[in-house]
Amino acid sequence: GRDTKFTASFDAAFAGAGIDVVRTPPQSPQANAVAERWVGTVRRECTDRLLIVSEGHLASVLDSYAEHVNTHRPHRSLGQHPPDSPPVATPVPGSTVRHTRILGGLINEYRNAA
Repeated sequence: GRDTKFTASFDAAFAGAGIDVVRTPPQSPQANAVAERWVGTVRRECTDRLLIVSEGHLASVLDSYAEHVNTHRPHRSLGQHPPDSPPVATPVPGSTVRHTRILGGLINEYRNAA
């Protein structure tokens, strides 16, 4: 990063953990489009709709949301399948649908019952 908040001590801590520090070009907000997209999606779909009360609560919310995104939420680039797609139960006439509430009902997941 190039933000003045990230001092040489940050670089040293990352280097000590075996992480390479990559500097983004000056004044180029599109340089890290994948991260920017993720942050925007998390804010729009999750954290902007909740009152976060502590760091532990935020970690719990983000863990739940990340699990939802990776196991249930459709992704256009993956043919409307999630990255870690569970086995899909083929719906049959009269089958039931399983409903799961995520984050107190902020997000709802629906699956065919096996």
